[in-house]
Amino acid sequence: MADEPQKKPHLSALVGHTNGLTKPASLAATRSTGGGGGGATASSKKLVIKNFRERPKLPDNYTQDTWQKLHEAVGAIQSSISIKYNLEELYQAVENLCSYKVSATLYKQLRQVCEEHVKAQILQFREYPFVMHRNSLDSLLFLKKINKCWQDHCRQMIMIRSIFLFLDRTYVLQNSVLPSIWDMGLELFRNHIISDKQVQTKTIDGILLLIERERNGEAVDRSLLRSLLSMLSDLQQVYKESFEQRFLEETNCLYAAEGQRLMQEREVPEYLHHVNKRLEEEGDRVITYLDHSTQKPLIACVEKQLLGEHLSAILQKGLDSLLDENRIPDLTQTYQLFSRVKGGQQILLQHWSEYIKNFGTTIVVNPEKDKDMVQELLDFKDKVDHIIEVCFQKNEKFINLMKESFETFINKRPNKPAELIAKYVDSKLRAGNKEATDEELERILDKIMIIFRFIHGKDVFEAFYKKDLAKRLLVGKSASVDAEKSMLSKLKHECGAAFTSKLEGMFKDMELSKDVMVQFKQYMQNQSDPGNIDLTVNILTMGYWPTYTPMEVHLNSEMIKLQEVFKTFYLGKHSGRKLQWQTTLGHAVLKAEFKEGKKEFQVSLFQTLVLLMFNEGDEFSFEEIKMATGIEDSELRRTLQSLACGKARVLIKNPKGKDVEDGDKFIFNGDFKHKLFRIKINQIQMKETVEEQVSTTERVFQDRQYQIDAAIVRIMKMRKTLGHNLLVSELYNQLKFPVKPGDLKKRIESLIDRDYMERDKDNPNQYHYVA
Repeated sequence: MADEPQKKPHLSALVGHTNGLTKPASLAATRSTGGGGGGATASSKKLVIKNFRERPKLPDNYTQDTWQKLHEAVGAIQSSISIKYNLEELYQAVENLCSYKVSATLYKQLRQVCEEHVKAQILQFREYPFVMHRNSLDSLLFLKKINKCWQDHCRQMIMIRSIFLFLDRTYVLQNSVLPSIWDMGLELFRNHIISDKQVQTKTIDGILLLIERERNGEAVDRSLLRSLLSMLSDLQQVYKESFEQRFLEETNCLYAAEGQRLMQEREVPEYLHHVNKRLEEEGDRVITYLDHSTQKPLIACVEKQLLGEHLSAILQKGLDSLLDENRIPDLTQTYQLFSRVKGGQQILLQHWSEYIKNFGTTIVVNPEKDKDMVQELLDFKDKVDHIIEVCFQKNEKFINLMKESFETFINKRPNKPAELIAKYVDSKLRAGNKEATDEELERILDKIMIIFRFIHGKDVFEAFYKKDLAKRLLVGKSASVDAEKSMLSKLKHECGAAFTSKLEGMFKDMELSKDVMVQFKQYMQNQSDPGNIDLTVNILTMGYWPTYTPMEVHLNSEMIKLQEVFKTFYLGKHSGRKLQWQTTLGHAVLKAEFKEGKKEFQVSLFQTLVLLMFNEGDEFSFEEIKMATGIEDSELRRTLQSLACGKARVLIKNPKGKDVEDGDKFIFNGDFKHKLFRIKINQIQMKETVEEQVSTTERVFQDRQYQIDAAIVRIMKMRKTLGHNLLVSELYNQLKFPVKPGDLKKRIESLIDRDYMERDKDNPNQYHYVA
């Protein structure tokens, strides 16, 4: 360079002396002066930088000497001794070599040095004694040795890469087929150490042994496991092909055996707790030392062997007891675990449904439980609702199946649940029910309506509810008009206006009766002889109210006179109407005088007629009372029983006894004492006889026949001609109560007999409407 002739005004300089290699740089400046228009002034300077015409040559032996330095540095790193040269100087040397196209040779030499070093490491492992014994420390020592080798290798490769970084980021990066220096190190370690059959087997056996010990409750070196498994992951397919497959196989065998054994030994809650614990442990292993990709197959394996294989056995063995004992935490755990397994929720749903049906059937079909049936149903419903909300996370499938199951078991015994629900409502709405506040009563009615929805024979409920409502309204025993109206509103919302029209009519009658009585009292004040009896009458529309059998009794003359006065008054305002007096529903307040003083009695009309006889004499026989009052035999016996054998004994029976017999004599009790001034003497309540229940039920069936007839005529009128099966199918869609195909056939025959429809002459299963 120094001998180059100075042909042009170029100024050359050598700058940046490193490792004996000079870097050329040239500076050129031209200066023009004077002349011509608009030329640059003398002060203007232009700086131009140009390359050497020829690249500077490397000194002789530079490549060889530099590689020698680098080789020594790599050897020092691999031997863990200090490097003689400055790292920056070594980095610059690599950069210089790369600049002069020596990259390929440099990479090849580096790989060779690394490969020789790695190959030398294998000998220590091949010679290392390794015997697979449970209590042998050899496996652990071997694993620590391989781990140290790996850690040292990683540290060395990081140092080597930092020196050869320029090579890595230029030449290697531009050659896609070449692995980076780090990947080259991994490849060498994999090919010469881990791919060695003996070393790989010893390593993986040792890792699996450590994991097995940890699963058995022993403490193990988790950081060692994390490091070794991280090594296998870094070495690409070694983890997947050699470790994970064997690990999952052993896991499968372990949990298959454990599941079989513990299902025999443990109760269901303990077993499920163990499954949960195992799942948490395996999840923790994934977080701590296993590769994340193992999580899915590992957890699936545990779920399959500990849960999936035993789903039916777990539920058969323990679900009923968990539900019976209302073990909320255990049921929650059952749901959560079963939700993890394919088909788990489905089989849990089936057992859930079976449990509800079986338990509910025991409540409904046993006549001995009739007294508490409705309360038990409400309690059971509360219980399953709570389980669904807390344990089953309000799962819609469980809610819907619960409703279906309730509907199934509650209708296994036709009509009776409907009747008992009506009576239960009556007990809650009747005056004297001090169990609940208005809010609680409203809540109870809401719960009853839920049970009511499941019942098919809602017309049976209506019949008994109407009968009980009539008693509450007529005797004034309704606890709250608001509660009555609320219940009516709920029934109307549930079943429609047609269902409650008669019940609403009963309330209307009571309100109209109050208005009539206000007018009647004004009417009586204008009479010349108003009398000393204060009469109150309820006017009932026959179609709305239950059917009552009239009973002819002998009223005294004053009562008969008052009846006639009212009849004249009422028919004067409403001509064309007919009044029928229902003596069985009458009641009165009587004033009486005893030695202790005056008292008032709240009594039924029959009790009134009996007591008024004792104004005429002090003693009467059963036969005399029967003759004088005209009260039916069994009714009279119950009436006398209430007056002579109850708590308030206004009469004395002779001979004494609980039952009234023929020939018994009754004497007025002048010495009667009671702390209250007004005393209510309850009629002895004859338990609703079987005949009464049957008659109510028969009335329901009679109404059903009319509804079936009306539905058939309605359908035939619209369709004109219809096949038997289609007609029956249409009827099932329209009718709101359960009905047997045989009953429908009878009604069709009845309508054919009455010429509403006729059979087809050619096809007996075809019907035609007769206009």
